[in-house]
Amino acid sequence: MSSSKNLTLHSALVVRSPFDATLLDIYRQSHGDIDITWTPTTVLMKNIASGLTGDVVIVTDQAMDELIELGVVDAASRKPLIVSRIGFAVKQGDTRPDVSTPEALKKTLLETRSVCYSIGGASGIHFKTVLTRLGIEAEVDAKASPIPEGFTAEKLITGEASLAVQQISELLVVSGIEIAGRLPEELQKVTSFSIALFSASPLKNEGAALIDIVTAQASKEAYARFGLDCRF
Repeated sequence: MSSSKNLTLHSALVVRSPFDATLLDIYRQSHGDIDITWTPTTVLMKNIASGLTGDVVIVTDQAMDELIELGVVDAASRKPLIVSRIGFAVKQGDTRPDVSTPEALKKTLLETRSVCYSIGGASGIHFKTVLTRLGIEAEVDAKASPIPEGFTAEKLITGEASLAVQQISELLVVSGIEIAGRLPEELQKVTSFSIALFSASPLKNEGAALIDIVTAQASKEAYARFGLDCRF
């Protein structure tokens, strides 16, 4: 059950930028406050398996399929939300490296001082497979600055990394950074996310209102500003 009278949202990090920028305020103006936990899908799924509950959840399509099969979420409430792509960022003012082709990316990763990726995030898990495909996993990991979860671009600000990789919308959560480019299409992983109500939610009306707001046609611009493609 929800831990308070406020609506509880458990969400993958991918939509944090558009939600924080405008979409959550639209909900708050009409329905009150909302308690939010931002967590990578992989970590969120482990938490749900350990008994975590709430009102609304946003995870990858594959994870949502699992939650529906388990009866954790209400299948009828599920709506497709966004598609996300993985990209790279540098600290604002730094030279943007060439990541436009697999060959250019390989050269950049070998030359960069340190790259930060999220071990628990879908982007970081995929990035490890990219390193393997490029044949440079050992070399890059020897100087990498991985994090368990959270926003990789924060390591650009602290100076611990010179290049950050993550979903583009997640990179843009951190101010003082610039997008250097996307993973080349040959290496890209396009991830689809959905939103739904927890089956045991006591606040289904409020939860449905949030889902309606974040999947409204008027909300598309908010996602587009942060490099996300809508699926509604």
